[in-house]
Amino acid sequence: MTLTIADAQLKDEAGRTRILRGVNLGGSSKVPFSPDGASYRREGFFEHRAVSFVGRPFPLAEADEHFQRLAAWGLTCLRLIVTWEALEHAGPGQHDEEYLDYLVEIVRRAGEHGMLVFIDAHQDVWSRFSGGDGAPGWTFEAAGLDITKFQQTGAAIVHATHGDPFPRMIWPTNGWKLAAATMYTLFFGGDDFAPGLRVDGEPIQSYLQRHYLGALRRLAARLRVFPHVIGYDVFNEPMPGLIGNRALHRPASPLTQGERPSPFEMLLLGAGHPQAVEQWVWELRPRRVGRRTVNPGAVSAWLPGRECVWRSEGVWDLAADGQPRLLRPQHFCYVRGRFVQFTRDYWRPFCNRFAAAIREEHPGALIFVQPEYGGEGPAWGPDDAPGIVYAPHWYDLVTLFVKRYLPGLALDLTRRGPVFGIGAVERHFAQELRAHVRYGAEQMGGAPTLIGEFGIPFDLNNRTAFSSGNFGLAERAMARSFRALDDALASGTLWNYTADNSNARGDLWNDEDLSLYSADQRRDPGDINSGGRALRAAVRPYAMATAGTPLRMHFDRARRLFTYRFRHDPAVSAPSEIFVPRLQYPEGCQVSVSDGDFELDMQAQRLRYRHSDGVDEHEIRIRPA
Repeated sequence: MTLTIADAQLKDEAGRTRILRGVNLGGSSKVPFSPDGASYRREGFFEHRAVSFVGRPFPLAEADEHFQRLAAWGLTCLRLIVTWEALEHAGPGQHDEEYLDYLVEIVRRAGEHGMLVFIDAHQDVWSRFSGGDGAPGWTFEAAGLDITKFQQTGAAIVHATHGDPFPRMIWPTNGWKLAAATMYTLFFGGDDFAPGLRVDGEPIQSYLQRHYLGALRRLAARLRVFPHVIGYDVFNEPMPGLIGNRALHRPASPLTQGERPSPFEMLLLGAGHPQAVEQWVWELRPRRVGRRTVNPGAVSAWLPGRECVWRSEGVWDLAADGQPRLLRPQHFCYVRGRFVQFTRDYWRPFCNRFAAAIREEHPGALIFVQPEYGGEGPAWGPDDAPGIVYAPHWYDLVTLFVKRYLPGLALDLTRRGPVFGIGAVERHFAQELRAHVRYGAEQMGGAPTLIGEFGIPFDLNNRTAFSSGNFGLAERAMARSFRALDDALASGTLWNYTADNSNARGDLWNDEDLSLYSADQRRDPGDINSGGRALRAAVRPYAMATAGTPLRMHFDRARRLFTYRFRHDPAVSAPSEIFVPRLQYPEGCQVSVSDGDFELDMQAQRLRYRHSDGVDEHEIRIRPA
């Protein structure tokens, strides 16, 4: 299926408006399959060149089972997780051909099951070795960083080296620590901020971007033969690193949890100068609990014979008394006398560079562009690449961070304050998602919006559901997120589906557990739904294809009443299609329409509706038989 863009909507070959619902596949694709790279494992962690991601998201022998399950759940759009490390772990320019062959077969089988696929070049806080996933270990070596010293120097908090218990949702703080912040700065802005750093004579920014784009181009060249591969996500959750920072003496991280060094402190820590760093805890509100001396052993995070790149660039140095001094406090915020802004000056140009590179291999591919982590997307103009989909992430943040379902509490990041009351929270969620849709249409050149990630943790309330088998709280939390998506008439891909999720270790990465499926909940191998979690909330009717403009979509979960209204487009002759899940209507359903006629196929879980031409707006209602 080919998708195009018109009127800030995704359109199929028949001209129908498509609302896509799917999943991120999968959560454990962030770590190697062999040897087992689950983030809690320390053994072999630093042997980063001798790994394989063949088997992520699942072994080929299991592929049809998982695709059948997802299709039965109506989740037919896959944001397929692929990391740079998976493609090029062995060394610069050494692409893993076995993994590429494996991905081609996974994608081919997905198409056989009616799936649409877009590739997500996934990363979190740069790499596994800086507490997340994404880039190969050799990228640190190119910059002169020693991945074995990040724990001692406070350069990153990493599950494998920290050990258990791993602090809840601590990993995002790595984006403002030395390892990740340095690599983001070099990758996006090395030409401006570290012009003296070269790898084999090549500027570091060019070196890193050339290899990143080369790996993704290699994959695009293999996948372009599949019409159901609709596009490529540029770079998951981009972060500016140090770019734009004008207060190097003050903590930059908005996340008040664990160690919170200022940028200057983190530079000194990495260079072997112990620092007394702020310590924070976060429960329902942040609280500073004092300071702690970090790196008391004066260990360097830089490889032997290499010094801190930011010292080499004159940002700081040792004074005559041997004490560190900040020499260029505005190094990262002014370039040639002009104040720089990450999204405008670095992220947007890179997105255009990515689009051009991918389309040389896969002409016509859609390019999925995210905003800067925690910010807004780039302002897109007529000189920027066409065929853009705006793909922000959205989460119920209180549920995600606290791992409790509190129906009357949410966080408003715009006002930087709480939202109280069940009704107010639901309205706020819908408003946030509508704002994303509006931003894509108005600020990104008429781009349609697909929420690239949303979801809820299943280990709520200290994992009580795993022993009781009652996922009622998770179901309510999940339903609230899907209801907001419906209210905004937005496409979205749920985070996530992890084939090897377990109650003990979740998605095998940083103790997260957001998978819609777990083998530990699978009781009946003959039941396609067995193993699913909160399915009554996630598997719901929705308008897959509309012969016109969607106006309103609502699913009353208690009554299982689905209502859909749209305005038809006279130029479209194909029927509108609604996903009607058997899980919600095991005894069948009743359908009423405002006009026209319909065909209900419960075996295929589809309602096909042909409207009359005598009226502009149409309504479809589905209820249990």
